[in-house]
Amino acid sequence: MSKLKKRNLKPVELPVEHIRNVGISAHVDSGKTTLTERMLFYGGRIHKIREVRGRDGGATMDFHDIEKRRGITIASAVTRVDWKDHAINIIDTPGHVDFTVEVERSLRVLDGAVLVLCASRGVQSQSLTVDRQMKRYRVPRIAFINKMDRLGANPDAVIAAMRNRLGDNPIAIQMPIGAEDSFAGVIDLITMEAVHFDGQHGQIVRREPVSDKHLAAAEAARANMLDALALLDENLMESLLSAKPITVEMIRSVIRESTMTLQMTPVLFGTAMKNKGVQEVLDAINTFLPSPQQRKVTAHDRSENEVQLQCNHHAPTAAMAFKTVVETFGQLTFVRLYQGTLRKGESLVNVRTGKAVRFGRLVRIHANQRKDIDLAQAGEIVGVLGLDCYSGDTFASDGFDVRLESFEVADPVVELSIAPKNRDDADKLAAALANLAKSDPTFRVSTSATCGQTLIAGMGQLHLQVRVEEIESDFDCPCIVGTPVVAYQERPGRVVEFEHQFKKMTGGPGQFARISGRLEPTDDEAYLFEHTISGGRIDARFVPAVDKGFQEALQGGPLGGFPVAGIAMTLTDGKQHENDSSEIAFRNCAVQAMKDTILPKAGLQLWEPVMDLEIEIPESFIGSVSGHLNRKRGVVTDSHVQQEVCIMLATAPLAELFEFSNELRSMTQGNGTFSMTPAGYQVVPKEVEEKILHGKKPG
Repeated sequence: MSKLKKRNLKPVELPVEHIRNVGISAHVDSGKTTLTERMLFYGGRIHKIREVRGRDGGATMDFHDIEKRRGITIASAVTRVDWKDHAINIIDTPGHVDFTVEVERSLRVLDGAVLVLCASRGVQSQSLTVDRQMKRYRVPRIAFINKMDRLGANPDAVIAAMRNRLGDNPIAIQMPIGAEDSFAGVIDLITMEAVHFDGQHGQIVRREPVSDKHLAAAEAARANMLDALALLDENLMESLLSAKPITVEMIRSVIRESTMTLQMTPVLFGTAMKNKGVQEVLDAINTFLPSPQQRKVTAHDRSENEVQLQCNHHAPTAAMAFKTVVETFGQLTFVRLYQGTLRKGESLVNVRTGKAVRFGRLVRIHANQRKDIDLAQAGEIVGVLGLDCYSGDTFASDGFDVRLESFEVADPVVELSIAPKNRDDADKLAAALANLAKSDPTFRVSTSATCGQTLIAGMGQLHLQVRVEEIESDFDCPCIVGTPVVAYQERPGRVVEFEHQFKKMTGGPGQFARISGRLEPTDDEAYLFEHTISGGRIDARFVPAVDKGFQEALQGGPLGGFPVAGIAMTLTDGKQHENDSSEIAFRNCAVQAMKDTILPKAGLQLWEPVMDLEIEIPESFIGSVSGHLNRKRGVVTDSHVQQEVCIMLATAPLAELFEFSNELRSMTQGNGTFSMTPAGYQVVPKEVEEKILHGKKPG
């Protein structure tokens, strides 16, 4: 018995070339979670299919009570599916823009992705955002055009939109058999077989010769596929021109290589809800997306030199914590292991802090279930319990001093006040806010400088509503929340040269500091700092204090107390006193210089967040909706009509959109829908600025 037990605990090493780390990403309500649920079922991970809005508890990957109640994915969830001697680590990500950081940090650590698109709605606003994120991290992807059974399904239009709106090179490697109610399966253009999905849940895949009815269309589609692939591979082009036989292996090799080098996106078709096409997606993940070994991953050493990481079990360890979740019994950290091996009980160095931390408990994650493991190897994604760290932290073997680049985090655009209903819950609320801020980099907590209220900021109303629900349900802390307000910014309009002296004499040691420099406006909201001081004009340890003082003063500007952004500060000179200068003196000098000297001369303007809108309305309401957007300072940038439905693209200030959902439903007799994504900031018109600064609502 003991020998058998010991043998079962021994880790089974899967060849790293048989591992796939993929994300399922798309616009909200495109069927990501439904697709993932079927993958789990066909891979034997679950034995019953559950629906996102089903009465049986909701989809496996949407396990939080709020996700079940709202029927949407809020947090990315990790699972592992075994499919045809491959292990596929899958991350199901949210589709709603308010939770886009979940997609951002997932794509940062993934080797491949499945971009899910709706067959009738095609490329939508969040599809564009997800596509940009994939390209930022150079993540190869396959595309799955879902909901082929839906009324209005038009796969050709979706592929055209991928090419025109996303700038992709989509190449269909399948041909759908029918569409809408008549969708019956797909034709594999590589093997020229018709693929059908039989059984109660489509679990029986039946491959057969293409019927005479579809043969001519399939041959034409295959010729188009080969022509497109030949442009990417000289050998295939030569074989086509010389009429040499083209093997299935040759086609798959070209698709795989071109996908991994981001030269193309293979396109597949199906309907996850009706259990058609999902197994083909799993096959495509194994066949066309890279293993961890085939992804180029670089880190940086202390001198910012690039270090090429190798997916090698025997090399020094390098890993990234890409997500943290603070739970009742401690913190769960999601870790991607890029190089080396991680053993239970082992210690690694947190490169950010320089301190060694112990990895006491390792787990394999399936949604909200955990299975303890003793060992993780390069290429794997695992959970660590009890690890105190932040998202984006790098962990490395002692002496292997490298840092992995973290992911981008957008600034919040909506803010509201929050307070506990019961005064005795103040400490409980503070703990809840601290935990949520640690888990979610886009959720910010601050205190109002004018009234002392606690403020929370996030990516949208839904984002903050969900976080408040979590505080009330998970932390048992009923709350009172204020009205959402826009996260305005103050930005400079001109260059300012400055020189400022801070001198304070007390009974004991005094404080003295003098700094000179320049403020320059930047094109984005970033804060930049550099210095050109040489020759020991001021001690090197005082320079970071100046930087810290500047940032402290920028928390609230003179116009309306809004954060000041879009600034590049250069420290060019300074002077210190032998006895009276200190880091505190130089920080105070910088704060005073910014508030009293620099910002008053910078020509500050008020800036507001702007949103890209994608609005779907019946054709008959185009005029009324366009006019309403115009009154909201919005601009229609494009529109097209498809089957009496108008897809309208527009931009508008966030301040004007808080009631837009109700207004749109009212104007369109309940038939209008929209989605929005952040599009940056723009200057607030002067007349609107005056109303804002006088505490009035714009508009």
